Amino acid sequence: MTMTTASGGAEAGSRKWSLRLGSGATGPFLGLIALCVFLAFSSDTFLTMRNFLNVMDQITVIGVMAIGMTFVILIGGIDLSVGSVLALSAMVMGYLGNWVGVPFPLAIMAALLAASVAGLVSGLMVTQLNMPPFIATLAMMSMARGIASIITDGQQIIGFPDWFSNLAIIRHFGLLSATVAVMLFFTLVTWAFLRFRPAGRELYAIGGSPEVARLAGVRVAAATVGVYVFCGFMAGIAGVILSARLDSAQPSSGLGYELDTIAAVVIGGASLSGGVGGIAGTAVGVLIIGFLRNGLNLLHVSPFVQQVIIGLVIALAVAADTVRKRRQ
Repeated sequence: MTMTTASGGAEAGSRKWSLRLGSGATGPFLGLIALCVFLAFSSDTFLTMRNFLNVMDQITVIGVMAIGMTFVILIGGIDLSVGSVLALSAMVMGYLGNWVGVPFPLAIMAALLAASVAGLVSGLMVTQLNMPPFIATLAMMSMARGIASIITDGQQIIGFPDWFSNLAIIRHFGLLSATVAVMLFFTLVTWAFLRFRPAGRELYAIGGSPEVARLAGVRVAAATVGVYVFCGFMAGIAGVILSARLDSAQPSSGLGYELDTIAAVVIGGASLSGGVGGIAGTAVGVLIIGFLRNGLNLLHVSPFVQQVIIGLVIALAVAADTVRKRRQ
C-alpha cells in the first residue's frame, strides 16, 4: 500500500512538472540544471551575475526566433528561412531609416511587415500549393537572402540612431536591456497563449493529426498560414534586435541561425513530427545552448570542438524524442 502511494505521488509529481514545463521538457530541464552544476564547478566566473546577464544578451536573438519556430514545429512544420528573413528585415529597416530618411520607428514597422509577408508567402506555398514545408521555406530562404542583398547591392548599413543602439546596451536597473525584456515579454505571452487559449490548443491538434483537427472544426489552412506569418514576424523582431546589438545591418546576417533555432526547440523537448512541445521547453533549450556555449568559452574550448559538442547534444535530443515515441 505504501509502495502504491509513493508510486502515485511520484507519477503525480512527474505530471505536475510536465504540465508546468510542457510535454517532453522535464528531461531538458534536468539537463540544464546538471549543465549549470558542472560549469559552476569548472569555472569560477560562471555563477557571477555579470556572466548571467551576458548570456541573456547573447541568447536574445535565438530566443526570439525560437518562439516563432516553436509554433511551426508544433503543427508539424519546419521553417528554414528564418535566418534569411532576419537579414531581410534588418536591411529593410536600415535602408529606409538610413538611406531613404524614413523616421526610424516607421522603418522598424516596415521591416516587421516585410518579415511577416515573407512568412505569409511561405505559409501560402505550404497550404495552397501543397509544397512540403522543407521545400517551401528552403525556397523562401533563398529568395529572402537574395532580396536582402539586392536592397543595397550587397553593402552593409552602419550607424543607427543612438536611442536605437541603446536598446541593446543600457541595462535598466542594472539588470535587463530593452531587447532582453522584449524576449521575455514574447516568451510570457506566447506561453500563456498556448496554455490557456483555445487557438493555442488547436495548434497541438493540428500537429497531432491535421485531418482529425479539420474534422473537429479547426481551420487548419488558416492556422497554418498564421503560424508561418508569426514565425516570420518573430524573425523580423530578431533582425531588429541584432541590428541594435551590432549597430549595423548586412545581407549576410543570420547565416546558420535557422539551425540553432531549430536545435533550441528540439533540445527543449519538441517533436519534429508535431504535436509535442511548448514555450517553456523552448526557453530551456535556448538556455542550454546559451550556457553550453558560454561555459565552453570560459573553459577555452576551441570553437570547432564546440560545434561538435553542440551537434552531439542535438543528436541526443532527437534520440530522446524517438525513444519517447516508442514508449508511448
